[in-house]
Amino acid sequence: MLKKSFNIKLFIKIQKIINRPMSKTNDIACNVNVNHGSGGYNGEKLISPAASRNKDPILQVLKRFIICDIDQIEDESPLFVEIASGTGQHVSHFAPHFPGVKFQPSDVDKNVFGSLSFYATNCPTKNILQPIMIDIQNKLSHYGFEENSIDYMYNANMIHISPYECTIGLFENAGHYLKPEALMITYGPYSKDGVITPQSNISFDASLRERNPLWGIRDINDLIKLGDENNLSLIDTIEMPANNMTLIWKKD
Repeated sequence: MLKKSFNIKLFIKIQKIINRPMSKTNDIACNVNVNHGSGGYNGEKLISPAASRNKDPILQVLKRFIICDIDQIEDESPLFVEIASGTGQHVSHFAPHFPGVKFQPSDVDKNVFGSLSFYATNCPTKNILQPIMIDIQNKLSHYGFEENSIDYMYNANMIHISPYECTIGLFENAGHYLKPEALMITYGPYSKDGVITPQSNISFDASLRERNPLWGIRDINDLIKLGDENNLSLIDTIEMPANNMTLIWKKD
């Protein structure tokens, strides 16, 4: 993911939009990946209200797809790598429900590492590793990963709040570093056949592109083509609250 200059005033402005009261018709489908840049906050235990809302619906999806029969970390435990972890609320909510899975949070912005480390250290099942810096545009081998070594890759709300090159990097890395038949799970707002729905997502997309022309809601069909280029097949599309979707990708 590109190192974006994302000042605190802009972050607060976006948060005011996405943290308004939820409704079936008006809630904007977004959870900002906190990236404050040089003027940001680097204290512990960051909390995003959007992540607080969506972490449990996403967990219910993960329970359908994560398979692990052991109840503690072992050498052969499945590896779950989260790209663009942001506050760390997602991985800290998921990990206790899969005590035999190793969870590896990561982010390009070291300003959030205090929060990620706090959640990892205080996880009751002790199966969250300390965070690592990953710029997803680089090959994961740059960060010590071997090809065909990851059981699950997970990315929430980065694809639409980053240049498309970051999405390309995400899919290319999944194609190389996931094990055969392993899964990548992506979450966020998407369009289909060039159509964005509902109106709240249309407005959200316009606001993203106004802030940065390289940002914006991506079309599922474009992602399917990108998946095909990287031996990844879309095997399930799950409608989520607040006009989001979870996409399940399987490495061929």
